[in-house]
Amino acid sequence: MKEDSEKSTTSKSIIKINFDDTEEVMDTIAVEEPLEISISVINADPPIINKNISITMRTPGNDADLAIGFLFTEGILASTKQIDNISLTENNVHIYLSNSENIDLSKLDRHFYTSSSCGVCGKASLEAIKTISLLPQSEANFQVDKDLLKSFPDILNQQQTIFNTTGGIHAAALFDLSGNLLELREDVGRHNALDKLIGNCFQNNHFPLDNHILFLSGRASFELIQKAVMAGIHFVTAVGAPSSLAVEMAIEHDVTLVGFLSHSRYNIYNDAKRIKI
Repeated sequence: MKEDSEKSTTSKSIIKINFDDTEEVMDTIAVEEPLEISISVINADPPIINKNISITMRTPGNDADLAIGFLFTEGILASTKQIDNISLTENNVHIYLSNSENIDLSKLDRHFYTSSSCGVCGKASLEAIKTISLLPQSEANFQVDKDLLKSFPDILNQQQTIFNTTGGIHAAALFDLSGNLLELREDVGRHNALDKLIGNCFQNNHFPLDNHILFLSGRASFELIQKAVMAGIHFVTAVGAPSSLAVEMAIEHDVTLVGFLSHSRYNIYNDAKRIKI
């Protein structure tokens, strides 16, 4: 559940100013490096060889999860049966696909570079952003106690290894309906953390995630709700605020959306029906 801290952090000598005191100390910093994601589909017509899909700035660790989660949330991957092999080298993940069915590379019509802060900045059009989920539709007819959600921030604080040492990292966590933490991923990019989480669930055949709760350590932006929808998630909670477009997508796809979640309070922006108030 935790990142390899040796890859994910680095140390640097800094000068710390505290009131009138000046001190030189060693500080731990979250690593940010580029990751190139590429694919090959040998049996496609014509064959696709070493197709560069994206370069994203990420925190090293769980790179295969990140690449697979990215391809799934972009609507490229539909099943683990499509994956023949995964090659990992420093700052590169190459995925060999053996099944070309349902592979629509036009969905990756984006600029080549993706920053760590935005998962959709390079999209060519608004229509291309609205990726359609390949999972069966579900209604997620469950309810959780209103106080259950308040326990999530403290649980995450205990488990967020890299954040606790750097203070500069995002997290995406998956909880079951009893409030048990099932999986956690960290990254300098919000969307990368969620792609790592979804990629792990995809490889372990845990889909759909309609009876789970997603918790985000930052704000609930549009691209994060989109990725949650792609994974079949109907309940998203976040420490920060949602954007207007995130709320619109939550309404459109029947997602319970909670923002400003802390140990004492939160706001419900959509579908309070899944919370026992």
